[in-house]
Amino acid sequence: MIENQELKLIKANILVVDDNPVNLRLLVQILTAKGYKVRPVPNGKLAVSTSQAAPPDLILLDINMPNMDGYEVCQKLKDDPQTADVPVIFISAYNNAIDKVKAFEVGGVDYIPKPFQVEEVLVRVKNHLSIRILQKTLQEKNTNLQQTLEELKTTQEQLIQSEKMAALGQLIAGIAHEINTPLGAIRSSIGNLKDFFQNNLIKLPIFFRNLTPIETENFLKILNFSNQKNQSLSSREVRRLRRNLVAELETRNISDCHSIADVLVDLGLHQKLEQISPFLKSERGLNILEQIYQFYTLRQSATTINIATEKAAKIVFALKTHARYDSGEIQIKSDIINGIETVLTLYQNQLKQGVDVIKNYEQIPEIYCYPDSLNQVWTNLIHNALQAMNYQGQLTIDVTKEKNHLQVKITDTGKGISQEIMPQIFKPFFTTKPAGEGSGLGLDIVNKIINKHQASIDVDSIPGKTTFTVTIPMNLEEEIPNV
Repeated sequence: MIENQELKLIKANILVVDDNPVNLRLLVQILTAKGYKVRPVPNGKLAVSTSQAAPPDLILLDINMPNMDGYEVCQKLKDDPQTADVPVIFISAYNNAIDKVKAFEVGGVDYIPKPFQVEEVLVRVKNHLSIRILQKTLQEKNTNLQQTLEELKTTQEQLIQSEKMAALGQLIAGIAHEINTPLGAIRSSIGNLKDFFQNNLIKLPIFFRNLTPIETENFLKILNFSNQKNQSLSSREVRRLRRNLVAELETRNISDCHSIADVLVDLGLHQKLEQISPFLKSERGLNILEQIYQFYTLRQSATTINIATEKAAKIVFALKTHARYDSGEIQIKSDIINGIETVLTLYQNQLKQGVDVIKNYEQIPEIYCYPDSLNQVWTNLIHNALQAMNYQGQLTIDVTKEKNHLQVKITDTGKGISQEIMPQIFKPFFTTKPAGEGSGLGLDIVNKIINKHQASIDVDSIPGKTTFTVTIPMNLEEEIPNV
């Protein structure tokens, strides 16, 4: 992810606007030397038309220009939806507070006074390009997740109409819930990022400018400590650490102990109290600690977004894998366990309501089979097991290798199947469910798919324990009929 972001930075397109040819040429040389694609523009009117024709990734904009000054250029760009999100860094000889405030009011994200320092220009350009890339990435991921959720909702009726996909149709609400959870986390994290960009970003230049060399060194040292935090603590451990920290801070006569203890534990600095203790006794030190905590919050938000998108992607992948069922599929080499895990992922919302899943997987080879059809078998058997337990109990899945066969056992702790109806459960249209809750075709379809694989399925049931055993040959011969 970091390498990808660096690649995007190198390929970034920057528009430089300045009516002074010397400044324009210098900025182009500086940025081109760093690998950026630079477009020089000598006046405001051309800057607007060029940006609208091909929006850049970032704009360096002079203020004092004839006909159309930098403020007007920025205002026009922010009024146009096509260029409204392009970050604008003002670079000007005007260096009083009024000009800087006006620059931020019209939509600028930063302000560099002339004569400028090359290193400062490069650092600020890189920072704002990084922020822009992060914003674009977040927007794309959020849009994709929203679209996926809408697609799930629109396909619900179609899925329910098919008996082979009936179980999946019943899962849509749970899948939507499982996707809504990471979406909520992303929304919250983006809110934190947006708040930082809107309220704190413009204060950073002043903050860093006011730091003494010693304070800067300590700031970077503590920030590095917090970035190295990788220990995951339980709620009980966090509470214990906070209590101990509060007591220690009180002995050092440090005020607002509880709030400071919370921050130190969050940052993972509870073991660095000796090094950071001087910071906690002055207002400047506390301000520095607060700024470090803001950076920590940004990092946590980015981590949350990454975890949330991975979780949503796993659910979407499982759904796509399961939903592509094709009765005309051909044999391919496949991992049986992956298929079972796909189905379990789709049932995650139901499983976490009160089902303990026990997985006993042996290391098995891939075999030639019809994987989409087998996924339908695992779906029906797991779905029936959950219903038999009323979604409360233990689901055990055993996958083993037996000579030239693979064996999958799915066991539930439900009420069991009576011996009277056992011979009928694989017959078409037979069901013990109330009217409207099942057509009785589920196990019939399972049986046909099992036959298609030249496999077998057996059932053993007593009250409190029902096991369906599927035995599949590892060397499947060419099969004929479709299910």
